[in-house]
Amino acid sequence: MVSRVVSNGDVEVPTIGLGTWRLTGNRCRRAVETALDLGYRHVDTAQRYGNERAVGLALAASDVPREEVFLTTKVFGTNAGYDDVLDSTEESLDRLGVDRVDLLLLHWPNPLVDVEETMAAMNRLREEGKARHLGVSNFSRRQFAAARAASDAPLVTNQVQFHPYNPQRELLRYCQDEGVLLTAYSPLAHGGVIHDDTLTEIGARYGKTPAQVALRWAIQHRNVLAIPKASSRAHVAENLDVFDFELSRAEMETVTNASPFRTGLAWVRGRLGV
Repeated sequence: MVSRVVSNGDVEVPTIGLGTWRLTGNRCRRAVETALDLGYRHVDTAQRYGNERAVGLALAASDVPREEVFLTTKVFGTNAGYDDVLDSTEESLDRLGVDRVDLLLLHWPNPLVDVEETMAAMNRLREEGKARHLGVSNFSRRQFAAARAASDAPLVTNQVQFHPYNPQRELLRYCQDEGVLLTAYSPLAHGGVIHDDTLTEIGARYGKTPAQVALRWAIQHRNVLAIPKASSRAHVAENLDVFDFELSRAEMETVTNASPFRTGLAWVRGRLGV
């Protein structure tokens, strides 16, 4: 069975975390508070989301000790310059109300800034104790390899869109071969899996929803963790309830349904917020 924690050297990350993209203000705060109350110990945010302050307020209001929560934020791509990385991260820490984050990611590659410059700044933040671990997001396999080569500290993960319609085979194989983590965002394809007939049929065998089958498919891959977004208590709880069943090898292969069309549709749905 899949562990509730994914390990990478001295890094241990809860396998299921709460994604907060498009959650802002009180809605975001309530979602994070609900998640912590239900047992989540991994919360993902970003400068670009505009909700770091709401996430910080939820952490401060929770009875869960700060050291028990794995907190991730991301430096937006336009802040990839050396000084901008340092300054924007300080601002993130202030909004979050914390002294450090557990994981600091570069949100997108920036072709106008040398990755060595960005990694130098992120490494400095790690050396100063403001970020425990470093990584990137939305990097191709080639870009990820270059970023790893440019960083003195290990890059523990690449956070990318990963779901049954976009299985990221090349990048996943690279991560597994190199012993690093792949963090799956939008693991439910922006809701696209909810009405999937194949996932519905498989879920019926286990008393699970299509969303739970898609999440189980994601985390059943070696070195993969997932950060589904949810705001209602029912959906937050549902996304965490994926550790009591296991898909067979045949079911894993059946669920994997690479589809550029469905991936593109999920991208549009996400941009439209539907």
